[in-house]
Amino acid sequence: MTARQSGAGKDEDTPEVLDVPIGLDATGTRRETDSMGAIDVPADRYWGAQTQRSLIHFSIGDDRMPKAVYHAYGYVKKAAAILNGRAGRLAAWKADLIEKVADEVIAGKLDDHFPLYVWQTGSGTQSNMNTNEVISNRAIQLVGGELGSKSPIHPNDHVNMGQSSNDTFPTAMHVAAVKAVHEHLLPSVQALQRAIEVKAEQWRDVVKIGRTHLAPPRAQASTRSESLSTSPPTTAWPATAPRLPRVGRRHGAWLGWR
Repeated sequence: MTARQSGAGKDEDTPEVLDVPIGLDATGTRRETDSMGAIDVPADRYWGAQTQRSLIHFSIGDDRMPKAVYHAYGYVKKAAAILNGRAGRLAAWKADLIEKVADEVIAGKLDDHFPLYVWQTGSGTQSNMNTNEVISNRAIQLVGGELGSKSPIHPNDHVNMGQSSNDTFPTAMHVAAVKAVHEHLLPSVQALQRAIEVKAEQWRDVVKIGRTHLAPPRAQASTRSESLSTSPPTTAWPATAPRLPRVGRRHGAWLGWR
């Protein structure tokens, strides 16, 4: 259910959402502001002042924040927008617009606009604000507004409503970790397990020397050692896989694993 379907926040006029492709056909710089004043940012990027300041002051090495963290942040911002809309704290059309852009973040369509290094202040504030600023400016673009104006979607007041980087950054890390294990690690372990089983069957009649540190060598079939190699994943699998959805549910049913 979206915020609009809940009937929350109908007190503001709803602007038309335009069919504007992702990207900014602009050159040079534009002026963005934050509590510290004004700063120039690349005109072809959606990020704002706080992201730009982080790029300047934390330009250390080339270790960038993994894109998986930003994809996870998309889930966080989407969930917050839906709940703030349902509660009536955020106009329904604003919640829907933030949700729409958050889906673009989740899908990796805005990856070029998350440039920050892993070296930041302690709570991941810059990555949180990077996400807020990108969603804000992309949302502004979709309703024909002026980028950097923070109107009608403000990066702090709307995208970050009811949130703190002390909470959102750990949540994003947990979501990213759960997705990485669920979508990459476990399938890879399964593939390795199947490959070992195939080799165990293929080498069933091959005799080799088998020994441990505490026993003398003795002949054994290859299939014996290879099949033993597959036993731990096989036996552990039923106990391991179901725990992932429970970890995800700590951060909301919007992960889709309830």
